[in-house]
Amino acid sequence: MTVALPQRLTLEQFLTLPYIEESPAWEFVQGEVSQKPMPGGKHSRIQSRLVGAINGAVDAPYEALSELRCTVGGRSMVPDIAVLERSQIPVDQNGEIVSTGINIAPTWIIEILSPQQSQMKVTRKILHSLRHGGQLGWLIDPDERVVLVYRPDRLPEELTDNTELPVLAGLSLSLTVEQIFGWLQISRG
Repeated sequence: MTVALPQRLTLEQFLTLPYIEESPAWEFVQGEVSQKPMPGGKHSRIQSRLVGAINGAVDAPYEALSELRCTVGGRSMVPDIAVLERSQIPVDQNGEIVSTGINIAPTWIIEILSPQQSQMKVTRKILHSLRHGGQLGWLIDPDERVVLVYRPDRLPEELTDNTELPVLAGLSLSLTVEQIFGWLQISRG
């Protein structure tokens, strides 16, 4: 949903709005304020399983965080999954993660397309992240059963079936496109 505002907002004005952290979260792109679509079952299942798989990798120097606000390059985005180097996660004086989000692009941004979501908006979010220091982006489309992989130094790759997906260096995680979409199956026994 896009909100009709009396005037264009600045990023600083947007960040002071009291409702931007409501679920689903609100985002700011080029003066436009919009709310992310509510995720469905496929989206939620892939998101939770993927966060668990990334965070379950042994001795990983990274952490996957769901729905973390990333404000960088004049935009304030909330990726489905933001993967950060542990040293990049901002902490307060008690050593606890801050509650306000981050002011850098995630090292790896992962988006899962929802049925009512614009693929162009999601792609622009991934590209913006890569232009501002991100190293890897995935766009997962559950209906098409394809993962588009974005990197800053090459054209996007369209991966399907039993193709192994690229991950960040230093992350001992092996996943195929087929495995990700296999998580959609519900065992009833």
